[in-house]
Formats: sequence, structure tokens, C-alpha cells
Amino acid sequence: MTDYTDIDNNGGSNAHEFTVSELAGSLKRSIEEQFGHVRVRAELGRVTIAKSGHCYLDIKDDKAVINSIIWKGQMSRLSMRPEEGMEVIVTGKMTTYPGRSNYQLIINTMELAGEGALMALFEKRKKMLAAEGLFDAERKKDLPFMPKVIGVVTSPTGAVIRDILHRISDRFPVHVIVWPSIVQGKTAAPTIAGGVTGFNHAWKDGSIPKPDVLIVARGGGSLEDLWCFNEEAVVRAVASSDIPVISAVGHETDWTLVDYVADYRAPTPTGAAEVAVPVREDWLLTLGELGLRLSRSLKRGLSDKTQKLAIARLPQLTHILAAPRQRLDLQLVRMPKASSLFDKPKQQLSLLRLPELFHILSPARQKLSLASARLRPEPLRQTIV
Repeated sequence: MTDYTDIDNNGGSNAHEFTVSELAGSLKRSIEEQFGHVRVRAELGRVTIAKSGHCYLDIKDDKAVINSIIWKGQMSRLSMRPEEGMEVIVTGKMTTYPGRSNYQLIINTMELAGEGALMALFEKRKKMLAAEGLFDAERKKDLPFMPKVIGVVTSPTGAVIRDILHRISDRFPVHVIVWPSIVQGKTAAPTIAGGVTGFNHAWKDGSIPKPDVLIVARGGGSLEDLWCFNEEAVVRAVASSDIPVISAVGHETDWTLVDYVADYRAPTPTGAAEVAVPVREDWLLTLGELGLRLSRSLKRGLSDKTQKLAIARLPQLTHILAAPRQRLDLQLVRMPKASSLFDKPKQQLSLLRLPELFHILSPARQKLSLASARLRPEPLRQTIV
């Protein structure tokens, strides 16, 4: 570096005269050369995400504050969303902003500073989400007893999906749809949230059958490995799901925020499969036993009715027909009186002689003949000229 502050022997100054821009540029180059790559452990102060997507924030300790920037392109690659109060380790380079005469850190990567910081952030988010009511038991949905379609959000490779498919096949084979997802790293949270949201909307346009229940699953790992299941995007996607969700993240001792918001928390992915479907063979045995009990009950009831019918005495036929016979006898007694009404007309008819009847009808016959003659038309007469 050239030193421009030499003083001549006469006490005069021959220092190089900078323009403001030259001096600012020189300072910028010096700082970037000296601090082109730095790793800093700090607490996040003010955090502002501009509409452009760039993030402006402060990193600080108890004695100093450094203005920092995360460009939009780097923001999308971070495994977490910066929040005020986080204890982090960042890497980047120092530079200056001549327009305001200040220095700033351009951040390339950011990670939480150890498991203690992760747990602190975990508790902070848990408290915030619980205050919103996302963990309340009243909002949790019941799981279907016997689903026809199960949706699984997990990695399409690995032991987790194989264990789930194998256990479902053994217990009660149903249609299983896998939504491929990344389950660890910076891009995991958006793909998991997208899988849950996708299952809730894809069936509406007919692209897939509607799942009756969803399983969000991942194998075991460290707190950092499982951190994507603590991201707000994933938690809120599960909370907003219209389809019941079973969480199966890590081992039985591993807890994530998704476990708190899910409708049911399974200790392992295999346990999620066991909760999702019943055992088919057990239900076949149960149905067989119920059918046998029903058959025995029907036979026993029929036998009881038969015995009661055999014991019961039916009334004798003579007793049943006694009243109708009495009514018939009364009618027969009355019949001779009714026939006597026709005796006189029958006697008068028998006394009437047939010649006398013709004599009575003769005038009427003559009148009928005359009337018939008058009604006959006269024959037409034709005159020839």
C-alpha cells in the first residue's frame, strides 16, 4: 500500500489530494481485501425484509453493532428466516457503502449458534403459536376409522416410506399416494408445506383421489436435522389442512412443532401406519364372531317361539263356528215367511187363461198395425214425356 502522508524536510506537506470518491473507493477496497471472508457469532437485532426481497438487519453483541445485508438470492437459500433475538453464526464479507459513509457486512450464510440457540428459538415459536390457538385440542380433527386413500409427505427414497408402505400392506392394504419431499436442509420446509397444501387442493381438480388422512414423516436425527419441521410455513400448512394429519417425525423422544399442531402425533413412521389403518385380519375375525352370534341368536329366538306356539292351545273349531251357525239358523227360520209374500201373485197368474190374454191384447195389436201402415212410404211414380 502506498503511503501518501510523507512530510518534506521543510515541514511542508506533499500528501496526495484525494477526491471524496477516491478516498471512499480506497477505503472500500482496503476493507474488502482485509475482511473478504469473515465468520461472526452474533445476536440479530433489527430485521427488515424489503419489498424487493432483500433483508436489512443488524448483528450485535453487548458492545457493538454492525449493519448487515442479505441479498434476495441468498435469502431463498437460508435454512431459516432471520428473526430478532436469534443467536447466529454468519459468514460473509465486509464492505462499505460510500453513499452513507458506513461499513456493512454482506451475509452469505447463516445458521443458529448451537443447540442451545435452536432450543431457545423453538420455545419462542412454540409460545407464539400456542398463543394463536394452533395447539388447542378443540381444533384437532378425528382420524377416519377405515381410510380408502392415504397421502404421505416424505422422501420417496429411504427406509421411512418403505416402512410405512410395508406396515400398511400387512395391516390393511389401501391406496397410498406419496408426495415427494425434501425432509432436511434449506429447501425442505417449502417442499413439506407444499406437499400438505397440495394434497388439500389437488383432489379438487381431479388430478388425484382425495386422501382421507395425511402422514407427514421423517426418520430420526438431530435437532438441526429436524429443524425444517419447526418452520412456521410447515406448521401453518398442517394447521390449515382440511384433511386430518398424522405427524411421524423422528423417534419417540423427538418433538417438533408439527407434532403439536397435527391432529395425531405418532412416535415413529411405522407407528403412524399402525394408527392410520386397522388390522384387516382382526376385523375379519370380529365380523365372523359377530355373524356367528347373530345366527345363534336368531336360531334361539325361533326355537323359543316354536316352543311357545306348541304349548299354546288354539280354540276348538266348534267354538269358533258357533256364532255364525246361530245367525244362519235364524235366517232359515225367517225364509218361509218371506216366500209367502209371493203366494197371491202366483195364484192370480195361474188363474189367468191364455185366450183371455189374447183377447185383452187384440185392440192394441190392431192399433199397432194401422200405425205401421201409415209409416210405409208410397212408391215413386215416373212420368215419361
